[in-house]
Amino acid sequence: MRGPTIPSVALVSETISVSGVRCERCVGRLAGALRGHEGLEYANANLMGDVNLAWDEERTSRDEILAALARSGFAEIVREGGIRSGEFRSREDP
Repeated sequence: MRGPTIPSVALVSETISVSGVRCERCVGRLAGALRGHEGLEYANANLMGDVNLAWDEERTSRDEILAALARSGFAEIVREGGIRSGEFRSREDP
């Protein structure tokens, strides 16, 4: 007899850079902006404004996460030449 089937989740991992992070309190505000976000599996930010994220692409998107951050005053930093901070993304299939 086989056990229960565990669904495979395709996680996307990315590090983005955002403006507006200047102190520990800012990191706390950023955490609050993402707390409870449906589909977000992992988030960790540092004082340089780098935010490591992992999300389930079937439940949320990069744009939805960026919109949640923007509503709290954190905008993605776009580098010269229009290169977005998270240009390199990885997809994890467990």
